[in-house]
Amino acid sequence: MDEKRVAIVGAGISGLLACKYAAAKGFTPVVFEEQDKVGGLWNHTLESTTLQVPKQLYEFSDFPWPSSVKELLPHNTQLTQYLQSYAQKFQLLQYVNFNSTVIDVDYVGESEEEMNCWGGDGKAFRSKRKWILKVSHSGDHGSIKVEYEAEFLVLCIGKFSGLPNIPEFAPGYGSDAFSGKVMHSMDLAKMENAAAAKLIKGKRVVVIGSGKSAVDIAYECANLNGRDNPCTMVQRRIHWMIPHDAQPWGLSFSFLFFTRFAELMLHKPGQGSLFTAATILLTPLRWVVNKLVEIYLKWRLPIKKYDMVPTENFVGQASSCQIHFLQPNFYDRVEDGSILMKKSKSFTFCKEGVILEGEAVPLQADVVIFATGYKGKEKLKNMFASPTFQNYIYGSPNSIVPLYRQMIHPRIPQLAVIGYTESLSCLFTFEMRCKWLSHFLDGEFRLPNIREMEKEMEGWEKYMKRYAGKGRSCIGGVPIWYNDQLCRDIGSAPKRKNGFISELFQPYGPPDYHHL
Repeated sequence: MDEKRVAIVGAGISGLLACKYAAAKGFTPVVFEEQDKVGGLWNHTLESTTLQVPKQLYEFSDFPWPSSVKELLPHNTQLTQYLQSYAQKFQLLQYVNFNSTVIDVDYVGESEEEMNCWGGDGKAFRSKRKWILKVSHSGDHGSIKVEYEAEFLVLCIGKFSGLPNIPEFAPGYGSDAFSGKVMHSMDLAKMENAAAAKLIKGKRVVVIGSGKSAVDIAYECANLNGRDNPCTMVQRRIHWMIPHDAQPWGLSFSFLFFTRFAELMLHKPGQGSLFTAATILLTPLRWVVNKLVEIYLKWRLPIKKYDMVPTENFVGQASSCQIHFLQPNFYDRVEDGSILMKKSKSFTFCKEGVILEGEAVPLQADVVIFATGYKGKEKLKNMFASPTFQNYIYGSPNSIVPLYRQMIHPRIPQLAVIGYTESLSCLFTFEMRCKWLSHFLDGEFRLPNIREMEKEMEGWEKYMKRYAGKGRSCIGGVPIWYNDQLCRDIGSAPKRKNGFISELFQPYGPPDYHHL
């Protein structure tokens, strides 16, 4: 009997889910985690960091948040406790090798041609082919390198860690010209809370960026320094930010993004002529909904006062996973002068701080923190020892990572990537993918041929370029449409509600897929 060993890289949210559902199908997964505990990037966040979506959209389908968590946006420590409780509840820790860094992975097959595809049968496992994982185990007495074998590999390494994205500067205008300290948000988040507070306390801090990390850092600095040493956020692209308790015109955001009716207003990959006609007919309504939400946010937040109204529409940014919820009193810190907001397309360093585009006077700083994201695509590419597989997974510079069902590369066999493509609720989406993957590993369905997979991928790339922009992998606008595809693959009914009205207008969430 052929072996069916499953290896999983990473024990963050997607890694825990992949482990849980593989084990539920009778496999004995081996998980490699470079940290000493589960939780992934949530183990390295600032003290004030919270969830960026309401908790009911960020919970396991079979493991609700404990009743003791009252907050709508739980604190990072509450989330890490929740993840650890999940791992203990389903006895997942027995599968995890902690302090184990996977250096690279390589695929061994019978021939070069056979290695570069899934084969004609579309099965998860193929005889005489396997992955070799080079792993470094660290301990009290140093580290040792060991090779492991697996017939199927699941990469759960995420995209928001590892390789920081730092802007490039002309010679003499970069960080070497600055007399203070320059760092990436990743390095700040890795510090102990006390050490991070010591670094920030009493300093003039400039944060470069406009995403969730930038907002969290600015908020942390404001709490520590107040108006005496205000934190300055320098933003190139302004994002729509949402009050934590927002209910535009009495509706929760679930009704705006997690209903079938909301998705009817967007063009979807692979949709038929009937859906296309409905989307065209509903275009005026989509415009009205977008404007009503923008009017509401301008009313709730003083973004016009501080010239922080995004140029892109709200629905577009939501579809590209570029919106986020704010801490309860973020703009109170802006109003009292603890946080300063500035816009600039570019900047350079000088001895005193940074010089923003169009300004002659330097913005004085002691610490400059880049909250400018990560090179997630390059991080994923670097996992592979094979240059051929590196090129396959990377694709072209402006393309998304080419994955069928946002998990499978048609030309890299016996591999799944779980935690790369984003959504507005990543835990929800990752769990759906891991359920799908477990059914695939168990032989309950097969993949289509390469041509069909690549055709499906082209449709999703067109959708993402239309709504999310070049190179950004996000299904934020059509999570139900995406889940429908996964349900059909595994032979389950995609419609999970009772009755036509509920199916069309009631929000979908993790409990709807509990028994999938």
